[in-house]
Amino acid sequence: MNSLQRQVVFKDPIYGYIHVNYEFIKKLIDTPLFQRLRRIRQLSGVVMVFHGAEHSRFSHSLGAYELANRFLEIIDVKNTFTFRESLLFITSALLHDIGHGAYSHAFEDVFGVNHEHIGAEIIVSNKEIVDILDTIDEDFASDIKSIILKTHKFPIIEQFISSQLDVDRMDYLERDAYFTGTAYGHIDIDRIIRVLFIKESKVVFKSNGIHAIENYLISRYHMYWQVYYHPVARAYEAVLEKIYLRVKDLIALNFHFDCDIDALKKIIINPNDICAYTEIDDYYINGLIRYFIKSDDYYLKTLSLDFLNRNIWKRIDNVEENKEKINEILNTLDDEEKRYFTCTRTVSQGTYRDEGEKLGENIYILLEDGTISTIRKESKIIESLMYSGVKSDPKFFYRKKNET
Repeated sequence: MNSLQRQVVFKDPIYGYIHVNYEFIKKLIDTPLFQRLRRIRQLSGVVMVFHGAEHSRFSHSLGAYELANRFLEIIDVKNTFTFRESLLFITSALLHDIGHGAYSHAFEDVFGVNHEHIGAEIIVSNKEIVDILDTIDEDFASDIKSIILKTHKFPIIEQFISSQLDVDRMDYLERDAYFTGTAYGHIDIDRIIRVLFIKESKVVFKSNGIHAIENYLISRYHMYWQVYYHPVARAYEAVLEKIYLRVKDLIALNFHFDCDIDALKKIIINPNDICAYTEIDDYYINGLIRYFIKSDDYYLKTLSLDFLNRNIWKRIDNVEENKEKINEILNTLDDEEKRYFTCTRTVSQGTYRDEGEKLGENIYILLEDGTISTIRKESKIIESLMYSGVKSDPKFFYRKKNET
């Protein structure tokens, strides 16, 4: 394993510095597929509400990697992991989002792809990445894939990468709070790290750190409702989804596009076409939409103008008392207008859930007597919020008729 002669650092607003000690990590960061993450916004349409939210999947991936490095300084973690497992941990943290598509989740919803599955396949199929990982050993890439897909081969690493309290969530909450300028997502990362232990193949937290975990869970809840699920961001992303839908429909009609949409065509035919998938990023989609505003197709042109010019659609709570009003709106529209200028979306989020005994579904608390409990049992705040803090928000979004 080759260490760099001189440590490479990235200046970061959250952690001060992000440290790279190994040559293979630097090479992974320098690959075109990892650099592609610079061209995918972390928060998609949220930037239409919080104008500072211009940060990328690239910066978040580096942040998760840095947190993994800091976790490795914990004595229990250091004593639990072999050297190879520690490399698996930091590499999985670095590459966990490498499969994200343009504008993040909006692309996945319309085209039926899953960024984790795509990312796992990229890790074992892209020659440049495989060649770098093979310098560790020939099984290293496939083991990273197993961690991303949560196959339970490396249960402790999986808990650190994807669970109720992991390096992914800890970084994006703190980073997103910083770049949106909101106070909701700030968490006591240092305290959480100090109370973290490994026991019985579980990631556990000492009971004297419960207050930090309560703060983390409540902060996460507020970030979802105040930032991630902001109705303006959802309305803006609805327009993007409708652009994708119109493109799909026009392709089926053999419509002539005046721009190169081959990558989108290939994804529609085969959602697992990795070469086509990785050609698509925010820049690619934005470039297409710039062409679409001159399209001969009314719906594609109108939707694209809405997207570029931040024409935010109207919204109504999709609840029983508004059914009559929603039906009145729908009755003014023809079938195509309903298809492309309206949508219903429901989001739901609770403070915390523990759906069973599956790995990562519980946050475990280490009691003074050495036994293991759960945050639900040890925190009256979280237990009460599990029932009272569950919230859904059904919305009907629509483009006002004759709006220009």
